[in-house]
Amino acid sequence: MSFDPVLLSRIQFAWVIGWHILLPAFTVGAASFIAVVEGLSLKTGREVYARVSTFWTKIFAIAFGMGVVTGIIMPFQFGTNWSRFTSAGANVLSPLFAYEGLTAFFLEAAFLGVLLFGRKLVPPWAHFVAALMVALGTLFSSFWILSANSWMQTPAGYEIVNGQFFPANWIEVIFNPSFPYRLAHTVIAFFTTTGFVVLGVGAYLIRRDRAPAESRTMLSMALWMLTVLVPVQIVVGDLHGLNTREHQPAKLAAIEARWETASRVPLTLFAIPDDKAEQNRYAIEIPYLGSLILTHDLDGQVKGLKDFPADRRPPVAIPFFAFRVMVGCAGLMLMLVAVGGWLRWRERLYDTPLFLRLCQYGLPLGFIAVIAGWFVTEVGRQPWTIYGLLRTTASVSPSLTTSDVTLSLLGYMAVYLLIYPWGLVLMLRLVRKGPMEVADSDAAIAAGRPAAPVLAPAIATVKGDAR
Repeated sequence: MSFDPVLLSRIQFAWVIGWHILLPAFTVGAASFIAVVEGLSLKTGREVYARVSTFWTKIFAIAFGMGVVTGIIMPFQFGTNWSRFTSAGANVLSPLFAYEGLTAFFLEAAFLGVLLFGRKLVPPWAHFVAALMVALGTLFSSFWILSANSWMQTPAGYEIVNGQFFPANWIEVIFNPSFPYRLAHTVIAFFTTTGFVVLGVGAYLIRRDRAPAESRTMLSMALWMLTVLVPVQIVVGDLHGLNTREHQPAKLAAIEARWETASRVPLTLFAIPDDKAEQNRYAIEIPYLGSLILTHDLDGQVKGLKDFPADRRPPVAIPFFAFRVMVGCAGLMLMLVAVGGWLRWRERLYDTPLFLRLCQYGLPLGFIAVIAGWFVTEVGRQPWTIYGLLRTTASVSPSLTTSDVTLSLLGYMAVYLLIYPWGLVLMLRLVRKGPMEVADSDAAIAAGRPAAPVLAPAIATVKGDAR
């Protein structure tokens, strides 16, 4: 393997986006969860909902801040590493990214301050509206970013003039063939990821007998949400797969490591794909099930990789294994949700130590599935940046050298490995404190009193500076 500027630029972008996507995978769902809890607080007047909202808003704010920083870097790379791609696709993609900034970022930035600091300063209904606007902003952001990504996967509504893409029909550009499926699949994945985070944190607090009312509320609400979303996600994922078969058959062939076009194909549970030999080694398969799942027809035909020229095929191993990791996570999620539903029915949901421990272990499942799914999507698109039209090798900046990209990649790695652990430490501190202490800290700060030993030095410093 030769580490040329193209490969290094791909690794660098994968590094940046791989870390970044962990944040919207949580914040998109967390913002909507906070809005729901704020709505329940407004409707019922119960303090438990206000404390749960305050607790998760603090955690959301840390993740949101990290997401802004890491999100800014990605478009920066378009100019430094992918200038030819930027030049070719800017007329289509730049407006989509601009719409994201205009509709999403300003909503989030304008109302996050009210959500964070306005509970005692604005009426309850205004605080609820702020939560709704922040949640709406995260969903707008998902809409435009996924529209742009989907257009790169299934381009539509464009014309090419002198090697540049121009929009011919904006409706077709935005609502390109894969966009509705990718939007639904990704947003549900984000909501599911947040659901398992809330479930795991609720279980952690119950096991340590911290804030019993709040922790039980978290666990119960998360489990109800996941009981709906996990099965729905499996159905949406199947529909997304059918869409991929229609519009990106080479990607589907790579996901299934299917080399020969055939009907009544088996489902490959495990194999070691060999790109050079164009075959699978040590394959474990279930006869006929592949056609049934992939085409919904026992006699359905699935295209093989040999139907495509070798230089137009994606690498097989990464999407093949990443897809199975994603499906494996979905299976574990479904099992955990089913056990939780059974324990709820038996009225043992909060006092089964093994289940609570499993909820804690299941906390990262959503993140793992999101990362695996992103690898399936992006590596499966190769060797194209704009599918079937612009190759990755023709997209990189022409003046880049191996040393340039190596240096910037090492810099990004160092910064991210510094930012993320500290962000995680801050969030874990809030989790250990629990909703009661976080709410008490807010109340004390509003009253001008140090509320907790952890905050006292910082508050004293601020007061000293003020004097």
